[in-house]
Amino acid sequence: VVNTFVIFFSRIIGHFVDRVLLKNNRGYGIGYMVSSLVAQVVLGFLASAVVMWFSRYREFRADEGGATLADKQSMINALRALQRSSEMPNQLPENMQAFGIGSGKRGGLSAIFASHPPLEDRIAALEQFRPI
Repeated sequence: VVNTFVIFFSRIIGHFVDRVLLKNNRGYGIGYMVSSLVAQVVLGFLASAVVMWFSRYREFRADEGGATLADKQSMINALRALQRSSEMPNQLPENMQAFGIGSGKRGGLSAIFASHPPLEDRIAALEQFRPI
């Protein structure tokens, strides 16, 4: 669904650039092609950031659901066990990080495009969570 909006709006931008800014009235010209391509790339990155934000939000909600169904302390213990296992020395070579396999330490832009929040943040949110 998000990609549909990306394509739709990039074509509107391309049409605007070609017709209004470049005053082309003979079909779609180079202005349409270039501007819609650039708009697709830019809007695609923005859309990915939105989708990843929603994914991180769902992870927090899933943690709260697990704390409600099972036990808050059990969820915290499970996340801490997962944290300990992810802190073990990585046996994979550096070039494997290009495949998204890494130590899980994120910052800057990689934090924006991460599908899961850091385990420390998830544990902190669970510690503040008050089940109904």
